Amino acid sequence: MKNTLFNNIYNGKRVLVTGHTGFKGGWLSLWLKELGAEVIGYSLDPPTKPSFFEAVDLKNKLIHIIGDVRDEKHLLSVFTKYQPEFVFHLAAQSLVRRSYKEPRLTYETNIMGTINVLETVRKTNSVKACIIITTDKCYENKEWVYGYRENDPMGGYDPYSSSKACAELVVSAYRNSFFNPKDYGKIHNIALSSVRAGNVIGGGDWGKDRIITDCVKTLFENKTINIYNPQATRPWQYVLEPLSGYLLLGSKMYKDGRKYSSAWNFGSGDNAIITV
Repeated sequence: MKNTLFNNIYNGKRVLVTGHTGFKGGWLSLWLKELGAEVIGYSLDPPTKPSFFEAVDLKNKLIHIIGDVRDEKHLLSVFTKYQPEFVFHLAAQSLVRRSYKEPRLTYETNIMGTINVLETVRKTNSVKACIIITTDKCYENKEWVYGYRENDPMGGYDPYSSSKACAELVVSAYRNSFFNPKDYGKIHNIALSSVRAGNVIGGGDWGKDRIITDCVKTLFENKTINIYNPQATRPWQYVLEPLSGYLLLGSKMYKDGRKYSSAWNFGSGDNAIITV
């Protein structure tokens, strides 16, 4: 695996992953370790119990740091100490229903947390590629029959979705102002992209409001499964599908930051768009 995938670009590289105790962040960190990377994880404690992080003993496979992305001083100290070349930012408040209960926390984490990561990247000369993970819910909901395109307008009905739309606007502004692809190799050497995916499923996801997780828990409790919006369609993806896209993009950004610094959608094929 180390010699073939992603042109062996991650082997021996220092990679900082925020949100490594979460579902997608845990899978990404484990894959990076398999690719030979030295992974530095920066995150709050695992958000669920059980968790993927604990199930695969990830704590003992990487440099594990408990930290909040809202704490810019602590975040900068970690970047300064470890000098990563790649940054994958997954730390977020990612639950829609929680965003209604705690909108301030949601906006502070998803917007200011992203700003803190970008400010820290600006101050760390070792960084070559930074990928900000958001969501396909960052788009203004037009109820279109086709998938959203990267240049469609940002929006968001609920606090979570709008916070991610705001984060996308922040990334765009930083890319234009500080990491402009036109200046790559002359004024700066940092490639910056945002990536959007949604409805990711897979082993180790014990999060709230996850349909498969909720169904399994309900069956174990011998209760009736209640499904909300059963006719709603979703573009389901297995967790390694978008993560492989993030890793492929990171490898290309490392080689050609001018060409690959942008916003990117990662979605499933039409055969995976099915009803709840």
